[in-house]
Amino acid sequence: MNYKPGEIGMHIQDVDTPALILDLDAFEHNLNLMSGLMKKMGVSHRPHAKTHKSPVIARKQIAVGAVGQCCQKVSEAEILVAGGVDNVLVSNQIVGRKKLDRLAGLACQANIGVCVDDAQNITDINDAAHRFGSSIDVLVEVDIGAGRCGVVPGAPAVELAKLISEKTNLNFAGLQAYQGRAQHIRGFTERKVAIEKAAELVKYTVNLLGEAGFNCRLVTGGGTGTFQFEAATGVWNELQAGSYCFMDADYCLNLNEEGSYFDTFRNSLFVLS
Repeated sequence: MNYKPGEIGMHIQDVDTPALILDLDAFEHNLNLMSGLMKKMGVSHRPHAKTHKSPVIARKQIAVGAVGQCCQKVSEAEILVAGGVDNVLVSNQIVGRKKLDRLAGLACQANIGVCVDDAQNITDINDAAHRFGSSIDVLVEVDIGAGRCGVVPGAPAVELAKLISEKTNLNFAGLQAYQGRAQHIRGFTERKVAIEKAAELVKYTVNLLGEAGFNCRLVTGGGTGTFQFEAATGVWNELQAGSYCFMDADYCLNLNEEGSYFDTFRNSLFVLS
């Protein structure tokens, strides 16, 4: 295709519409601001690629300090790796031999992680990794209030960690703990309380894992609406905030501590029509 709606230096009135427009000043402000915040809070940053699904943007996030990317599908992980991203967590459960073979094959090219909440799925992932001679990092997902996926915090997570540790081609890497419902709770205090309750469940699980002899290398999760709260608990050591780079309008309706709208990040993605 040789069609380009616009080029660098073109006047905005000459851009063919409709066109998706990225405001680079706002975008780069968001990237640099989040990078600085993550460093100040002492946590790693693994932005979720569902916001952009672009290896180009992923590499820009990594260039300012992100450790890699997370995504929800094998196909998304494949595109990221093909685009030069060498550390990807599929922060979701992947099932079925065909998809697991693709995941295991991808793990021959890059550092790949995946989440589990089921014993049989662990066996299936290991079988796929064995077929390809690869090694996959596996995180146990715990349900901390989203009610979507993950095992009950505590003993069930320890049992899955034990099963992972027994597999020849899998590495127990830690916990996936994402409270999606909390991201768009409007009130500052209510959002903070939701994460504090979630943190109690995660800490309880981490302590049980420790008592069972498991080092929980990663506790990952969080989002643009709550990342400062997860960091403040001292429980999470990796955060997955991703929407901040474009900063969708809905997040701007969340309230900050002063009771005004959340304006830390700038809207950077627009449709010109």
